[in-house]
Amino acid sequence: MSTGAAIEVDELVTHYGSRRILDRVDLRVESGEIMVIMGGSGSGKSTLLRHLLGLQRPTSGSIRLLGMDITESSAAELQALRRNMGVSFQGGALLSSMTVAENVMLPLREHTALDEQTMQIIARMKLEVVNLGGFGELKPAQLSGGMIKRAALARAIVMDPKLLFFDEPSAGLDPVVAADLDELIIKLRDTMQMTIVVVTHELDSAFKIADRITVLDHGRILLTGSVEEVRSSSIQRVQDLLNRRPREEEIDPDDYLRRLTGG
Repeated sequence: MSTGAAIEVDELVTHYGSRRILDRVDLRVESGEIMVIMGGSGSGKSTLLRHLLGLQRPTSGSIRLLGMDITESSAAELQALRRNMGVSFQGGALLSSMTVAENVMLPLREHTALDEQTMQIIARMKLEVVNLGGFGELKPAQLSGGMIKRAALARAIVMDPKLLFFDEPSAGLDPVVAADLDELIIKLRDTMQMTIVVVTHELDSAFKIADRITVLDHGRILLTGSVEEVRSSSIQRVQDLLNRRPREEEIDPDDYLRRLTGG
């Protein structure tokens, strides 16, 4: 049940050089909901995720996570906040030289003073949550793609974070494995009351897990709404994305020439 906003983004603007990547983005994610962020290539969704993780500061605007404006926070304040944040990266980002259990324990080693036995017990518990019980002594190279995703998820939740972020969780997975991962994401929301943000281009996954969906296009939010509101949207670009229709853009010859010549 929602108890207010866990994430509030106001008037967010980002530039790479002179190019505007995010254009006055406003976003509110309620506590305990799954928000899916969708958009085509170059829409700005990965940049928005980096901002939400505190990995990149915007040109202007504010981002409040659990009440803290991370655009104004110090490195120490952001480090403390990250105890309440978990991230599952697209490729898993597991360290190949460590066992699965050692990878899962990394946040505990960095952020706590727990003894080794306690950390091992917690790691085993989280591996059980993601259905990887008994696989802790294997190396990442011995896991399938779906198992790597679940191991990365175990690491992301090992600190029982209030906020959980996913970058393309279903990318590269077959439909059955992807569906299992979708169910696991819903389970985490329901059993651990986590607020979850998922960046994805997988429509089936988005429609299955989302409480609400935000559609980005060229750095602007086209729509934020329920699955049904997105499906039935009258916005042409939203329907183009849902039906995988390419965007037809008019090219200004003068602007094109300036870009080619660097003028």
